[in-house]
Amino acid sequence: MSKVWLVTGASSGFGRAIAEAALDAGDVVVGAARRVEGLADLVAAHPGRVEAVSFDVTDVAAAEDLVRGVVARHGRLDVLVNNAGRTHVGAFEETGDRELRSLFDLHVFGPAALVRAALPHLRERRSGAIVQMSSMGGQMSFAGFSAYSGTKFALEGMSEALADEVKEFGIKVLIVEPGAFRTALMDSKRAGVSPDLGVYDATVGATRRMVESVGGTQPGDPAKAAALVLAALDAEHTPLHLPVGDDAVTAVLDHLDQVRGDVAAWEKHARDTAFDE
Repeated sequence: MSKVWLVTGASSGFGRAIAEAALDAGDVVVGAARRVEGLADLVAAHPGRVEAVSFDVTDVAAAEDLVRGVVARHGRLDVLVNNAGRTHVGAFEETGDRELRSLFDLHVFGPAALVRAALPHLRERRSGAIVQMSSMGGQMSFAGFSAYSGTKFALEGMSEALADEVKEFGIKVLIVEPGAFRTALMDSKRAGVSPDLGVYDATVGATRRMVESVGGTQPGDPAKAAALVLAALDAEHTPLHLPVGDDAVTAVLDHLDQVRGDVAAWEKHARDTAFDE
């Protein structure tokens, strides 16, 4: 039986690629996007198997209606893909509350509302999957990406607990951590940028310049990443964390080595912190 997918941010980037991969697998896709015209060609090419729905992920009050509508019209929901997102560049000191809250609305509170709305349907069927599109920046961070990574760290932490909670119901959770892929995520016209205080040029300045120049040159192919996501979901043992891209795999493994080194260097002292009995 074909699956029914709900993909946010489906009009471009990873969302579009995952939608196309699901369609190639014979499944049904509900693509949620702020600009549904970006899905018009898919709707025309796959009559009856693609539905384009206008949806703003930050409108958490609308999440339940969206999921309820998918189930009402298609009879089920099998895979929720929380993909909608954007990047943000700015030093920790440069990033204001409004910018930070806006990112958390998009990357944390919106996806959380959709997960809450989807879980009763998935639990009832005792099957399904939740795909959380994170980033290698959800495992580590770099100068200029404190706000972006902060939201992805939060999403990953919540998702690790979620995976533990829903496994008894046969529901899979997959956290995808891409590196540099050729999507619009780093499009300097779409990226959020905090005001430059002029004191972090050696660190954050390098990140700003990278974001301004990298668009269209990233090595990662979104279609290959989407195929890997489907393969991971179909596997008997779906990983909880899936770094994608040579750069992401290397960076995550190097970061884990660094964390292990930090812990090992202070292990004896850190263990010896109990009350003396």
